[in-house]
This record gives sequence, structure tokens and C-alpha cells, in this order.
Amino acid sequence: MSLFSSGLVRPHSSKISFLHRAIDAFVIFLVLFFSLQVTHDISIVERQYLIVGVWSILVFSMVAGTQHVYGSWRIQPLHMAVAATLFSWFWTVVVLVFLAFFTKSTADYSRSALLLWFLLTPFCLGVARVGLRLGLKVFRAHGRNTRTLAIAGKTRLGQQVAEKIMHTHWLGMRFVGYFDDRLAHRDCHHAANEQDGVGRFDELVEMARQGQVDYVYITLPMAAEKRIVELVNALSDTTASVYLVPNFFVFDLLHGKLSSLDGIPVLSLHETPFYGLDGWVKRWEDIVVSSLILLMIALPMALIALGVKLTSPGPVLFKQRRYGLNGSVVEVWKFRSMTVCEDGEKVTQASKKDVRITPFGAFLRRTSLDELPQFFNVLQGNMSVVGPRPHAVAHNEQYRKLIRGYMLRHKVKPGITGLAQISGWRGETETVDKMEMRVKFDLEYVQNWSLWLDLKIIFLTVFKGFVNKNAY
Repeated sequence: MSLFSSGLVRPHSSKISFLHRAIDAFVIFLVLFFSLQVTHDISIVERQYLIVGVWSILVFSMVAGTQHVYGSWRIQPLHMAVAATLFSWFWTVVVLVFLAFFTKSTADYSRSALLLWFLLTPFCLGVARVGLRLGLKVFRAHGRNTRTLAIAGKTRLGQQVAEKIMHTHWLGMRFVGYFDDRLAHRDCHHAANEQDGVGRFDELVEMARQGQVDYVYITLPMAAEKRIVELVNALSDTTASVYLVPNFFVFDLLHGKLSSLDGIPVLSLHETPFYGLDGWVKRWEDIVVSSLILLMIALPMALIALGVKLTSPGPVLFKQRRYGLNGSVVEVWKFRSMTVCEDGEKVTQASKKDVRITPFGAFLRRTSLDELPQFFNVLQGNMSVVGPRPHAVAHNEQYRKLIRGYMLRHKVKPGITGLAQISGWRGETETVDKMEMRVKFDLEYVQNWSLWLDLKIIFLTVFKGFVNKNAY
């Protein structure tokens, strides 16, 4: 959870937001005209394309709003802003295509022109985003478009916020000092607006009233509820933007986010990242990717099945119970690679020179080809293409007692590949330390999930995830 994510008072409005929207609209229309010019050599955009352009801007603006594309850039890294922009355009295209099919108007448009427009626009929007950000950076380097920031509470958390501000120049914030009534009398020989000094809360409120402070970050301890309420009430008589930075570092947050329970603000500590639209994105990603892959691997799978049947007695497919989403038990499919089909209360992990592994099975395991049937699990909805690798039920029951947070990896569906696998933690985990590292990467994936992270993992799996020296 970001230090800067909980605004208590309305955020500082900026004309940059209007400029941002205007640039996006201009880019979308300009690329549409360019695409028509390249494919049809026209000088005037026809009426139906003008309508498409207007709809695309409206839809993009709405989707981008839900992704906070037009929020304050001072609290959003550039790569996240670009990713949110690309995500918004992707769903804009999906909506436009759906509307075209629904209204039966696909024949009225040039497929080549629209395809070029769909592909070129996100690149141009990203370039515009980077250009605008660089322009603001230059302005701020010359002292323009900057904001002043004060920290209420000289705590360890407050010092972390101050260091973040001072080392992140693109935020365009100037730190004016700490304010804390408990410490002010000890540091009274310092001026309140010196970084190492500590002023009183009444000084802070007065500075905010005079317009000398734009942002106030409250970093008092969670136990100081009364002092926080009094300070917030006092600052409500100013135009400063006030942010509360609770010391949630005492908890191990998993995709923590603020939400509301019928008007009561609540913070999720352990939660799935796949709420609402993100859940639909993840599911459609699984369906599209797994369907395409199954079309490409149909013949190799048939040959592998024949190889398993001819090289050792027993079934072609091996089904093993694994923990799925929210700890529910699912049956995961694999090509059989052993002479046994263990799925009881005790399952022995495969190890180097394991006598249970067939010669053909050893090849399948080294190359991860034994996992291919799991794409059918993905289509069924029991698994995802990307996610924490599922472990046997017996292993789950063993490690959940040894590794703190182990079961939190089941806040998402298990995957065929994952962040741990492309990071080198695939194969045998004969020690608790190795399993802890795998779980660490699994939880990192859950905390930082995005469509782009999934695509990156899928791409890197081709080079890092299939063959591994630790896979037996």
C-alpha cells in the first residue's frame, strides 16, 4: 500500500489534469486521422469516423478515470502512469469492438485503418505521457509547479516520508519541516521551517492558513487518535491537502486497500487483487492465452501422450489434488512422469535420480512438458496461466505450519508458471529455506499483480521457465 494513498481532504486541484485530458483527446483524433490517411489517402475524416473518435475519447476518459490516470502525478511513478494509460486504451478498444458488433456496423469501417489506429494509439499516448512528465520535470527544476509539504509527527515513519520526498525530485515537492507538539519544546532553538527542526502544531496550522503549506502528511502513531482528530479539525480551516500515513508497517499487508462498509472506512490486510474489473481482465487473459496455446500444442500433446503410453504402463494423465483459490481442493492434470501416482496424506517430492521417474518422464519434467494438460485446467477456471504454482495437499499442510503467510498465496488461483519459477525457484524444495523463497516471490506476485506483469512472466517463461537444472 502506498504511503500516499489515503487522502482525508480533497486533493490539490491542478490545471494539468485538464491539459492531460486535452492532450489525450488530441492524440487519439490525430492518430485516427493519420491511420485513415495512410490506408485510404483521405483529407477529410468522414462522419462515421468522427463518431468513433468521439466515442473513443469518452470511453477512454471514463476508463482512465477509474485507473487514476488523471490524478496527481506527484504520487504516481511514470511506469505506473504509462501502464494505466495502456490498460485504459485496451479496454477502450474492447468496448468499441463490442459496440460495433452490437450495432452491426462493422462493415461501415475500414479494418486496416482501425487496426492501425488501435495499435498506434497506445504508443503515442505513452510517448505523450512521457513528454508531458519530462516537461513538468524541467519546470519543477526551475522552481515552477512545485508544492510545499510539511510532516506532522517526527516519527520513524515521518522520516521515511521525508526521505522519499527529498530523493524523488519528480514529485515537485519542497519539504518545509517537521511539526510535533511532543518534541517542539526540546527543539525550540530550531526554526519550524528547518528540516532538522520541530515546530508546534499551531505553527503548522497558521502556515497552512497563510498558504505556505500545500500538503500535510500526518505520521503520528496509531495510538495518537485524539491528537490526529484535533489536528485534522484545525487544518480543515485551511486549503492545505491533508494525508494520513498510518503506520501499517506493523502489519504484513497483502494487497492492502481502503474500502467502505456502508460508509465506514475499512482497510483490507489480506485480500485478492482480482476485484471487479481486474478479475474480468485476469479471466479473459486466461481464456485467450490458454486457447491460443492449446491450438499450438495440440499435436505435440498427442505425441507426448503416445510416448507416455508406449514407454511405461499406467494412465497417460496423472491427476493430483492441489489447493486452489481460497484453499479449495482442485484436481490438477499432468502427463504421468512416474511409475507411481501418489496423492495421499504423504507425498514425497521428486528428487535427483529418483527411481520412480521414468526415462521419458525425466525428459518431460526437465522441459516442463508434463505440465501442458494444465491449460485445460485454466479453461475450466480452476487455474490461471500465471500464478503461484500449486503444491500437493500434503505439502500444503506441512508448510503452512512452518512458513508464515504460506496460505496467502491461495488468495489467487494457482498458475502454470509464476514469478518464482522465472526467478529460479522451480523444482525440488528440499529445505524450508527454499520453500520460503518460493513463497516470498509468490506473495510478491500477489501484491504487485498487473496485466503487464503477467505478460512479462509469460514471455520470460519461454526462456527461463521451461528448462531448469532444479527440475527433476
